[in-house]
Amino acid sequence: MIEKVAERIAVNSNVVHQAGEVPLLIRSSVKDTSIAELSFLRRSLLFAELAMIAYNDLTEAQAAAEIAGFDEVTFYDRDGAQAYRFRNRQDCVIACRGTEPNEWNDIKADANVGSVLAETVGRVHRGFKREVDDLWPMIETALMDNSRPLYFCGHSLGGAMATICAGRCFLSHISSNPAELFTYGSPRVGDKRYINYVTLDHYRFVNNNDIVTRVPPAFLGYRHNGAEVYFDHNGRIRKLGLVSKRRDKWRGFIRSLKRWKIDHFTDHSIHRYIEPLVEAVEKESESVESGGQAKPATAYADLDEH
Repeated sequence: MIEKVAERIAVNSNVVHQAGEVPLLIRSSVKDTSIAELSFLRRSLLFAELAMIAYNDLTEAQAAAEIAGFDEVTFYDRDGAQAYRFRNRQDCVIACRGTEPNEWNDIKADANVGSVLAETVGRVHRGFKREVDDLWPMIETALMDNSRPLYFCGHSLGGAMATICAGRCFLSHISSNPAELFTYGSPRVGDKRYINYVTLDHYRFVNNNDIVTRVPPAFLGYRHNGAEVYFDHNGRIRKLGLVSKRRDKWRGFIRSLKRWKIDHFTDHSIHRYIEPLVEAVEKESESVESGGQAKPATAYADLDEH
């Protein structure tokens, strides 16, 4: 065990424990490989864990990122809008921090459902754009000389911010374009013209009844982008039609009521995204060890779902 007494952080194998905080269990690692060499499910788990790490302070994030195989961690913060850059010799990842209930700036960003003209075409959520406007000059500067494969990820508000950042990066004079964008429990970001202006490999994870994925409402013109990866009420990744998905959501809701919970809120936790991915990766590993092959993204992502 390595103990950092001054910072009150203990690192034991793949667990980071800071006094007074929930321990961080990191299962992903790219110490001996690049992100591109991972299977789709392993990439999905890695980015979910980096999105989780992004909620923590710099010292804890550095310890957790090192376990995952990133030895260089940079924190960006301006007026409550926050993101991390995780780098190693092979890759570079920008992880935007999601909604924190105690941060007034985050609450304002989520609640501000009005839209404004985007810097490209169409309209974008005013609050999300404002968060990115605060951070973008720092992120843009940090990526100017980047020559490594570049990825963006985020959970909740962080997913919306990562979506906007990845689009801006694609259209900017930054030489490295985003290889992939992974978002978890992300709200809708903009209207149809805005989300279709840039084509990215975007995988948007939705956990059953996660309420945040349903806002801002579609009747205000907001739309989702990216290929949806849906977790059913049992935590399985499934491609479901509209009717089947509605039934599944009702099953999840009824089951949560029996447990005296409202799954519209509990389903939003980043841990409720990580848990089924861990199980899926374990099953994939068993299949590969038995002679099978890891399935590509198209086996899990609904390319027609918006």
